[in-house]
Amino acid sequence: MTKTTNLISLVAGVLFGFALTLSDMTSPDRVRGFLNIVYGWDPTLIFVMIGAVTVSSIGHFFLSKKETPHFAEKWHFPWTKKWIIDFKLIIGSVLFGIGWGIGGLCPGPAIGSIVFLDPYVLIFVTSMIVSMFVYSRITPK
Repeated sequence: MTKTTNLISLVAGVLFGFALTLSDMTSPDRVRGFLNIVYGWDPTLIFVMIGAVTVSSIGHFFLSKKETPHFAEKWHFPWTKKWIIDFKLIIGSVLFGIGWGIGGLCPGPAIGSIVFLDPYVLIFVTSMIVSMFVYSRITPK
């Protein structure tokens, strides 16, 4: 990675973290409220999702027409692989969804919430990092 790529990644990450915090999407209660459609559903997270999908779709539409990306040697589109949906993807998605529903956090907002030094978030992020490390050691390359 070049210095420019690192700088762009840093700016995007800071913007993402700031926006998550500003919109209160780092709050596990907000996420649980969205996932709980029976009692007091909180639809605010859907606006974040709509915004993300819209911006991503527009960016993808214009940038994918270029022969090469700005900050990489080639495009890395997921649909260029023969098998997009496999057993690991399904099991991982199910586990991610269960963890998201129980904890009310997913990796992005959890990392953005570290700055608040909330013990709940610190335990979540530590568990996430340990799990990623263990997974990288027990799965074949």
